[in-house]
Amino acid sequence: MEEGRETSAMGEQTKTGRQADHYHLTVAETKALENSDSDIGMCGWMLVLFSILLTLLTLPISIWMCIKIVKEYERAIIFRLGRILRGGAKGPGLFFILPCTDSFINVDMRTITFDIPPQEVLTKDSVTVSVDGVVYYRVQNATLAVANITNADAATRLLAQTTLRNVLGTKNLAEILSDREEIAHSMQSTLDDATDDWGIKVERVEIKDVKLPLQLQRAMAAEAEAAREARAKVIAAEGEMNASRALKEASLVIAESPSALQLRYLQTLNTIAAEKNSTIIFPLPIDMMQSFLKR
Repeated sequence: MEEGRETSAMGEQTKTGRQADHYHLTVAETKALENSDSDIGMCGWMLVLFSILLTLLTLPISIWMCIKIVKEYERAIIFRLGRILRGGAKGPGLFFILPCTDSFINVDMRTITFDIPPQEVLTKDSVTVSVDGVVYYRVQNATLAVANITNADAATRLLAQTTLRNVLGTKNLAEILSDREEIAHSMQSTLDDATDDWGIKVERVEIKDVKLPLQLQRAMAAEAEAAREARAKVIAAEGEMNASRALKEASLVIAESPSALQLRYLQTLNTIAAEKNSTIIFPLPIDMMQSFLKR
């Protein structure tokens, strides 16, 4: 037990160390991208100075081309002569660009949701199921989302479909039906690690529906019905056994006191009369019939 705990603790420490190293690597990569405007060269600086001079000569008309606005949930990545401007993403609010040398891309920082299309998956026990889900993600680092990948949204969608198939392929049908939360957590961890280099943070993954083949549904329904019928027969048999024991005990009590049988007759007559039946069966005591039988 202690060795297993130590191994688990070492595994968690290793995973934490890898995540920390990956985080530092991502931060260093972001800083390298944000500080790349210092490498534009002499010709680049000449073009920048010419753009600034042209802007000053055309004031105040050029000021409307220099001022840009980004909303609260957006960030702007500015490119100067094709390189990301020092300081990284700008916004929200006002920022300035040079008309001739600068361009920018707006990045939405809000949480985005998309549905994973139904995926035909062959489970570990060779059962074909159709599974779909939903993913919630947001852009955590706008610089990486623009510089490291062409289309972060499309890449995340395709990766989610592949991850769903890979994760479910290692599970049995019973595990897929019962351990949805564990499967969703595993998918979230895998997607979050894979999209970290793209500046994407996967916040949540949910399994929506698991569709079984029609023949399998019928087989499972028949199995469940047979199990319910078996339990019903067992319960009925136990009830009959308990009833027979109660009747045995009642017969022993009546045998000890013959008058108890007469009281039971009267109680039965009272029950029949309460139901307003037109026919009343009056039982005769067997003792009265014995005298006639002897003659």
